[in-house]
Parts: sequence; C-alpha cells; structure tokens
Amino acid sequence: MSQPYYLQGSPFTVRMNGLIGWLARHGVSLLGSQELSVRGRKSGQLQRIPVNLHTHEGVQYLVSARGHSQWVRNMRAAGGGELRVGRRTRAFTAVEIADDEQKMIVVRAYLERWGWEVNQYFQGITAKSTDSELLAACPDHPVFRITVES
Repeated sequence: MSQPYYLQGSPFTVRMNGLIGWLARHGVSLLGSQELSVRGRKSGQLQRIPVNLHTHEGVQYLVSARGHSQWVRNMRAAGGGELRVGRRTRAFTAVEIADDEQKMIVVRAYLERWGWEVNQYFQGITAKSTDSELLAACPDHPVFRITVES
C-alpha cells in the first residue's frame, strides 16, 4: 500500500511559514492568515502552523493543501485546537469531512479563493477542474469542518 499524499515544504516555504505564523501571533494577518495550534499526538506539545481558514456557505473549514501533513494527523488525534491572530485566540473543535462528494464542493470553493497560493500543491487540480478530477484528488486533501467554541 502506498503512503498517503504529502508534499513537504521546501526550506524557503518552511521559513516563510515561520514568518507568516510569527506575524499572525503578533496581530498581523496576511490576507486572512491565522496561526493554527494543535496538540501533538506524540509530544503533547502545541504545534503551530499558519493556515487560511476557509468559509463556505457560512461554515468554516480547514483544508490541507499539502495533503496528510503532521497538523492533519495531530488534528485527527486532538479533535480541535486554537486559531490565533495577535491576542485573539479562538478554541475550536474539528470534524473531518469523510464524504468526497461534500469535500469536493468545499475544495472547489477553497481553490476559487486560495488557488493563486495553493494550486501548486494540488497536482494540476484547479477550481476549473471537472467534478471527476476533483473527486479523484479529494482523498489526498483532508478537510475539517470547524466549530469555534463560545
């Protein structure tokens, strides 16, 4: 059986993510970026990464453009985390979307909004791809519906 899709970031991308996360921690959101904190499934320590929270039809989602990354594996184990911009921290719970038909709709909307930034991670899939092409890509890109706790 092959490994799940995961596209590791280049050293440059890792440095840029560090900078974007630092900015979010200090109150500067670039085009809506936020810092995701999720408890590590092995270390128990909070792991942080910048993310683009996506809202579709009034529901908020986290989409993993790079595939089955460490934050995805941690999210599956933790079931939630925190989103931060500056001093504003919001705890949330997360439910992974298992249905590829439902996930396809969210991924298409995500690519319409964020494709300029993430298309390179989707192996040729764009917002204009056919439904069947998007469905074929869905298993490689986990999607979580999040609910912010009050």
